[in-house]
Amino acid sequence: MSRQTVNLTPQLHDYLLSVSVREPEILRRLREETAGLEQAVMQISPEQGQFMGLLVELLGAKNIIEIGTFTGYSALCMAMALPEDGRIVCCDISEQWTEIARRYWLDAGVEQNIRLHLAPAKSTLHHLIANGQSGCFDMAFIDADKTAYKDYYESCLQLLKSGGLIMIDNTLWNGAVADPSNQDADTAAIREFNEHLYNDDRVGISLLPIGDGLTLAVKK
Repeated sequence: MSRQTVNLTPQLHDYLLSVSVREPEILRRLREETAGLEQAVMQISPEQGQFMGLLVELLGAKNIIEIGTFTGYSALCMAMALPEDGRIVCCDISEQWTEIARRYWLDAGVEQNIRLHLAPAKSTLHHLIANGQSGCFDMAFIDADKTAYKDYYESCLQLLKSGGLIMIDNTLWNGAVADPSNQDADTAAIREFNEHLYNDDRVGISLLPIGDGLTLAVKK
């Protein structure tokens, strides 16, 4: 028993990976290619990707929104857990990064389940709402520009059905959110978002210390 979450030392993290993460070879290749990019820090961890895929299966999710796709690892984790008729709407603005994603989606045989929108996410979300998609999605994953988290969250909440799940990444922000002297724009935005979510009685929440902090919010 423990009264708080165990501290993951590098040794313990390696052990966790060795007895828990069953990463398919195609996901490993994508993760390793992404590791060579200057922006590799934007990549989610394999244990988080596996956890997200498990949530897709547990919820029986068929319709998912992803905001911030990068090289496609998180989308691929979720797509591989979808039923054949499932779909993910991916929002990103980088042709360069998502071109890597497209290659791996094709190799994995899930490209038909993923609809990539290369446009500002706010525009794509507003378009979905305007076209009658409110209440039609089972899950959403938010992992994009931090200062827009609250706007993304509000749109996703509208698009989700009752009982739907929103996953928000980076909500611990490498510990900076707990340092009141840190007032840079991203840190302040995440801190404000976390407080907003804590006080939002439209959802049930849990902030998990996985990766850089993953908050789960279930729409009531």
